[in-house]
Amino acid sequence: MKRLLNLKGILHNKDFKYAISLFVIIGFICFSFYELSKAEVTVVQNDEETTVHTHAKTVGDVFDELAIDVGEHDKLSHEQSELVDSGMKIEHTIAKQVVVNVDGEQQSYYTIADTVEAFLAEQNIDLSKNDHIKQSMDTNIEENLEIYIEKAFQITINDGGEEKQVWSTGGTVKKLLASEDIQIGELDRVEPKQSASISEGTAVNITRVEKVTDVVEEEVDYKVVKRSDDSIEKGKEEVVSEGETGVVEKQYEVVLENGEEVSRELMKENVKKESQERIVAIGTKVSEPASTPASTTTASADTNSNATQSETVSRGTEEETSKTLYMKATAYNWDCATCDGRGLTSTGYNLKANPNGVVAVDPSIIPLGTKVWVEGYGYAIARDTGGNIKGNKIDLHMSSKQKAASYGSRTVKVKIID
Repeated sequence: MKRLLNLKGILHNKDFKYAISLFVIIGFICFSFYELSKAEVTVVQNDEETTVHTHAKTVGDVFDELAIDVGEHDKLSHEQSELVDSGMKIEHTIAKQVVVNVDGEQQSYYTIADTVEAFLAEQNIDLSKNDHIKQSMDTNIEENLEIYIEKAFQITINDGGEEKQVWSTGGTVKKLLASEDIQIGELDRVEPKQSASISEGTAVNITRVEKVTDVVEEEVDYKVVKRSDDSIEKGKEEVVSEGETGVVEKQYEVVLENGEEVSRELMKENVKKESQERIVAIGTKVSEPASTPASTTTASADTNSNATQSETVSRGTEEETSKTLYMKATAYNWDCATCDGRGLTSTGYNLKANPNGVVAVDPSIIPLGTKVWVEGYGYAIARDTGGNIKGNKIDLHMSSKQKAASYGSRTVKVKIID
């Protein structure tokens, strides 16, 4: 009870009250002085400002006080060991990780750059004008951004014999040709094929192929036909008919590769002018030696007697009594392109059943039904006609198309038997 009364007495003691007040004032002053002694520091991080009052001695202490980790690749406007001054503004730029993929090979970087363009400059990554980058240069840098770069390389293109060097970043041959605006024709050849992938060192060869039609006229030489003539003395020759060259028009399909002819195929031909044979008469006449007048009558009588006898004998042989012609002979077969396919002649004769010994004639020269002998063919009967058989022409029927093609056309001796 006495202690309680003493404590109340102390509290009511003026000196004690004064001491307490003084202590509070001093504490306030000290606190104010402590606070006022703090430095005002502004920290800028990713465009966000934070202002703090601190007794930190260094920049590093400020970040420790704020529990901010400064990465190895981050950028600070001040060194961490620098002493803090009131009013100091510290800028902290946080580095971001970026992955660069160059032709499939990856490499990681840390950067404080804002855009792809700034990053490439920061890391000294050179790009040629032919290289290809997937992102645009003004793309903002974000954490773990992957930048794809395709490095260009040179390709040799041989286009129809003309070479040029072009730049490419890969892909297919077709893509390369499209990028160079090179058109490929239907017949052109490309090596390697258009679906093939290209790489550094690839050579693309284009063979330009075209088909053209070439029409040429060729001369057909005439044949020389020699005929015996008993009205010309033996050892002498006379030109009965001058030969004349013919003209045939030939149409070829020509294949050109890079402008050079590589093949030529005859498609069709047309005879524009027939060749005319050169006919030469060979003399066979033998002059008789002169006889004496005394024996003239007898010799003449003997001669006439012998001639009569010879003539009588010769009348019995077909060859001596027949008419001989020189004619242009052409072989044919009933199964030809212009034939009717039935195998019947104009007279109704069946060539399928009887393929041998039949000739087609101009009835004004050799009447139908006439028996003839043809040099190199033998005996035959005129049983057919033809639109192209005019004058001294004759067609010889062969048992097959192969034989007809093999025979072709030639001048032959024709004897009319009956």
